Amino acid sequence: TACVIAETIQGEAGAILPDKNFMSELRKRCDETGALLILDEIQVGCGRTGNMFAFEHFQITPDILLLGKAFGGGMPLAAFNSSKKIMSVLSHNPMLGHITTFGGHPVSCAASLAMLNTILESKFVEQVGEKENMFRKNLNHPLIINIRGKGLLLALEFENSDICSRIIGRCIENGVIVDNFMFAGSCIRIAPPLNISNQEIIASCKIINDSIEQ
Repeated sequence: TACVIAETIQGEAGAILPDKNFMSELRKRCDETGALLILDEIQVGCGRTGNMFAFEHFQITPDILLLGKAFGGGMPLAAFNSSKKIMSVLSHNPMLGHITTFGGHPVSCAASLAMLNTILESKFVEQVGEKENMFRKNLNHPLIINIRGKGLLLALEFENSDICSRIIGRCIENGVIVDNFMFAGSCIRIAPPLNISNQEIIASCKIINDSIEQ
């Protein structure tokens, strides 16, 4: 086995956290077999879970980290992050086999740097845990079966996809943009920008609760 590829926290499956100790055991097994551990943090990276990278919650470090989406600060950008030893493999067989036409575009890189500086200087990441707790406290309708996830990537689980789709439509009509997950049709995605205010959280939760009731 050359590598193991996993999402640190599953996104489109419905914001599913790994079981306790799963990540440390996965890291241990990769070390034992010599397989590279590749973590996809395209959805959960850049502060969304309350740490800059979600793997930090599990006290492990991957061999390769994949970033995208928020990493570009709204511009098209993704990143393959690894050690010099692993990156040097890409220097031959074939040489420059990893390049892309638009890779490292300077405008996208400038947007990414501005995003990183902004969230670090503004302390948005440190506020994510408190904001998660506010969502969990204020989303309290009895039709919500479960609230999964970490930080500002949460999934509201309902009985079935029909109920979920109806609530999503009502939320949008009432002024809150939500959607479901590609592989979890019975769940509503809660993934606001990190700079959402406490007042906006309370107001949006009220609209979601009222939309469920309608």
